[in-house]
Amino acid sequence: FDAVIHFAGLKAVGESVHKPLLYYDNNLIGTITLLETMAAHGCKNLVFSSSATVYGWPKEVPCTEEFPLAAANPYGRTKLFIEEICQDLRRSDSEWKIILLRYFNPVGAHPSGYIGEDPRGTPNNLMPFVQQVAIGRQPALTVFGNNYSTKDGTGKIPLVMAGRRPGDVETVYASTKKAEHELNWKAKYGIEEMCRDQWNWASKNPYGYASPNLN
Repeated sequence: FDAVIHFAGLKAVGESVHKPLLYYDNNLIGTITLLETMAAHGCKNLVFSSSATVYGWPKEVPCTEEFPLAAANPYGRTKLFIEEICQDLRRSDSEWKIILLRYFNPVGAHPSGYIGEDPRGTPNNLMPFVQQVAIGRQPALTVFGNNYSTKDGTGKIPLVMAGRRPGDVETVYASTKKAEHELNWKAKYGIEEMCRDQWNWASKNPYGYASPNLN
């Protein structure tokens, strides 16, 4: 292979707080094994799927790449440690070419309603869970904490209020100015369009890609 795109890893923030050793073992050791295997076969081009969790609790938003890094939970720390491992590897051997992609949670679906997010099992991200509550696949949305200084946009779906969940951060989202400047790409959809397209996908395909009208 010429390159590897590394998406593998455990990714639930709440679970990582309760099972940190599982996350360190799987995400860190798994990545080191991957890097060793790549080096043994002369493949030194890597795209690593990192995470916005490496920013922890940012002092302001939106986040840019230059923000300080301080993960707030074990999952985020595995991503941050792997970034540092990759940087050390690159410094030790200039043949390595590594891109670190710090993902934020994507929201929405294709406007046609034929392409959308279809997580296996219980969703870990917010919008797919909201979607499944809205179509009746989940009984209610659990809101972890009622004392965040964020706008309430939960609408009219069944809710269960719970205490704050360790490892969660209040607000974090990305600046797209660098992408606009360097790639001539500009974000053009707002939260209303994202929710509209996600509902269009969910209502047409309540069981995702297993829905009868997609088979």
